[in-house]
Amino acid sequence: MGRAVPEVSEVATGVFSVSTPLVNWHLLREGRDLTLVDGGYPGDAADVLASVERIGHRHGDVRAVLVTHAHVDHVGGLHLLLQRAPGAQVLLDAVEVAHARREHLEQVGVGTVLRHAWRPRTALWAARALRRGGTRDAPLARAAPFGPGAGALDVPGAPVPVPTHGHTSGHSAFLLPAHGVVLTGDALVTAHPTSAVRGPQLLPAFFHHDPAAATAALQQLSGLAADVVLPGHGPALHLPVRAAVEAAVEAAVGRACAPARPPR
Repeated sequence: MGRAVPEVSEVATGVFSVSTPLVNWHLLREGRDLTLVDGGYPGDAADVLASVERIGHRHGDVRAVLVTHAHVDHVGGLHLLLQRAPGAQVLLDAVEVAHARREHLEQVGVGTVLRHAWRPRTALWAARALRRGGTRDAPLARAAPFGPGAGALDVPGAPVPVPTHGHTSGHSAFLLPAHGVVLTGDALVTAHPTSAVRGPQLLPAFFHHDPAAATAALQQLSGLAADVVLPGHGPALHLPVRAAVEAAVEAAVGRACAPARPPR
């Protein structure tokens, strides 16, 4: 059986969500120019190229690549696209740039995953991630900062960075005010292969560089004027982001009350 073809859907005019079973990325169109937000695993590189083609564009139409955070499942598939779009800017929160360049790494390691392999679904997710290149190095030498308080970026789609530090030290979401859409990266997801539930939620704490900060970062999303949530994992959610945050907090409380390990 062949691998599933990513699903590409236009959730608002010129705003495209590309979904795979493991991770999502997004495309913003303005005229003939594109911004790509994130880029999947190393094994998704060909699908990143194909997603640009599927909305009727050439790879060179990508003028900017925005990165919510520099985990391998969000930057690993960018290398082929960047070769074919040599003029594209690669922009992140200033705090995240060193991580993207792999001057240090804030990513769950094999040892941590093994310690959590008893959790339902985690071992299966790890095997699938490994097949997609989850342990490969994925430095972004062209990474550059968009700076704090940057407002709307001068890239196609005019996204507004929203600091949501915690999952990584420089994690960012991106608000599209003209469309009422927010791209939440891993600050807020709607599903994940390690989770038995669907709907707004935080990733399990072991995925976060700073779990307390990741929870606090939800409040950065809560006040945004958006009623469509495009997460880094899981389906698009047509719900006011404030309600999505409330549901994620409730889900986190429920998870905290569950047994830490299965009964012996």
